[in-house]
Amino acid sequence: MITELGHYALILALATALVQSLVPLIGAQRNDAGMMAVGPMAANLSFVLVAFSFLTLTYAYVISDFSVLNVVENSHSMKPMLYKITGVWGNHEGSMLLWVLILVLFSALVANFGRNLPDKLRANVLSAQAWITVAFLLFILLTSNPFMRLANPPAEGNDLNPILQDLGLAIHPPLLYLGYVGFSISFSFAIAALIEGRLDAAWARWVRPWTLVAWTFLTAGISMGSYWAYYELGWGGWWFWDPVENASFMPWLAGTALLHSALVMEKREALKVWTVLLSILTFSFSLLGTFLVRSGVLTSVHAFATDPARGVFILGILAVFIGGAFALFGLRATALRTGGLFAPISREGALVLNNLFLTTATATVLVGTLYPLLLEATTGTKISVGAPFFNLTFGPLMIPLMIAVPFGPLLAWKRGDLMGATQRLYAAIGISILVGLVVMAFTTDEPVLAAAGMAIGAFVILGALTDLVNRSGAGRLPAATAWARFKGLPRSAFGTAFAHAGLGITMIGVVAASVYSTEHVSAMNAGDTVEAGGYTVRFEGLRDVQGPNYTAKSGLFVISRGGAEVARVTSAKRFYPARQMPTTEAGIRTFGASQLYVALGDMESNGKLVVRVWWKSWVTFIWYGTVLMMIGGALSLSDRRLRIGAPRKAARPARTAEAVA
Repeated sequence: MITELGHYALILALATALVQSLVPLIGAQRNDAGMMAVGPMAANLSFVLVAFSFLTLTYAYVISDFSVLNVVENSHSMKPMLYKITGVWGNHEGSMLLWVLILVLFSALVANFGRNLPDKLRANVLSAQAWITVAFLLFILLTSNPFMRLANPPAEGNDLNPILQDLGLAIHPPLLYLGYVGFSISFSFAIAALIEGRLDAAWARWVRPWTLVAWTFLTAGISMGSYWAYYELGWGGWWFWDPVENASFMPWLAGTALLHSALVMEKREALKVWTVLLSILTFSFSLLGTFLVRSGVLTSVHAFATDPARGVFILGILAVFIGGAFALFGLRATALRTGGLFAPISREGALVLNNLFLTTATATVLVGTLYPLLLEATTGTKISVGAPFFNLTFGPLMIPLMIAVPFGPLLAWKRGDLMGATQRLYAAIGISILVGLVVMAFTTDEPVLAAAGMAIGAFVILGALTDLVNRSGAGRLPAATAWARFKGLPRSAFGTAFAHAGLGITMIGVVAASVYSTEHVSAMNAGDTVEAGGYTVRFEGLRDVQGPNYTAKSGLFVISRGGAEVARVTSAKRFYPARQMPTTEAGIRTFGASQLYVALGDMESNGKLVVRVWWKSWVTFIWYGTVLMMIGGALSLSDRRLRIGAPRKAARPARTAEAVA
């Protein structure tokens, strides 16, 4: 019975969303406060209904209710409780329900924390959000019902895909969806602004916190997904330019451009049209990613390869919302008043340059992702676009962007002094060049690439520190005064510095892992050794392991240096009988910023086991940098100027005779 209540709650949520999509919009047009007040109430009710529906599906998984088809296809009574719960979104139907839950959550957040928004703007934003909610609730109810019952339930389920039974992938989808779906708020703000015809600095200030929230969560989701693929798939790589990986990377790039563009609009009321366009484009890429993952057009470990008819439905959603948004943009963009002017050499100019590189990089990833699909659809020819294409197109765009990043915060608004900014960066430039020379001296393979990458990464990090030092007045003012000014800097200044420094750290990790890592593939018996990264890895043998819903062959490896044991790792090959699927569980040991990575291969006919051992130099910097970016986003969000948003303007008091006197 509780399953039917969850299904009914979704139907009620659809009816509520329909009310929310129309009544506040009409109220905004008529300036009817009562009708506009329906929006927040409907948004909260929609969230309660969808949350209840999601909890009922979760309950069905927890108790292993195999009368529900979705539970049968994705659960097993012997599966650990954690993966019973995460199995709710480890499939197409459940993950779409999570998608909609996060969508209505953001609507409810706007309804409750957007009370300082103008009534008309909030009403239009909530209506736009409701249109998206209606579309995806219809998609779930008509094509992807997670509550479908079985007349003759089986005694046992088919289990969850084994590669999804991992803590990293348990939290990866919610983080990713909070980013994907979070950009719907920026989209709805853009639609509301186009409907109302109001676009000013206050609008940008309202949009920026929501965009920053989505960007921070999307950064976390991509980072977690990258690390999961690195350790769970047993291939030793952290990024494959997989089309589904690209589907999450494109909104991240566009969202980064949107953050910087909204900053220019807030400070200078410039780039209005461009900011609205980016708000639409960023969520467009989120919808495109949803289509690619769920249409069945891609084969990927990340994708839900489902009935293509569902893909047609999502393609229709994408066409309606994105096509409609661009049509509205085309009708109203020319009526938007242009903002303030600024010189090419200025902070605004630096942010515009940032936007140009980011959007061009996004277009490059888009072409590389969609071209093979379009070519196959039109000609039947199958081609593969992989790392070589992206390295030759995306990489060169990132180099000048990274070089330009430290200059932006040091330039003044409206008209900047490039030479003055360069002088303040002399120390950073000098140290970075020295880093490059040292790297080149000690590098044999690709020394120029390694030196350039390390030097640019160091320059970005030191540039971020230079900005903080410059703003505090260190070196120009007494130490006590400089320290007081440093502590008094707004949190957004620290957030920007952390995010930029994180970008530099990630770049260093990428370069070091690409140039200095080594790989050894050996057929080993117990007692055999292999050298990697200055360590000796000795294979001790295999043992059988019985898990709750799998069996495994686990290999023990002893790591020593200079004859002394320093660590032990285990690597395993698991087999899940319910799914008849094997998985590889890599053994990883971290030494400083580097990692020793051991993965088991197949058993040869002579009884030897194939073992792959990688030495991953500085690979952890890749994820340390993303963590620093997330901290930067959180620090910026904690800035009081972003927390309070843009307050309403108080009415100017009447001038009385006493006041004049």
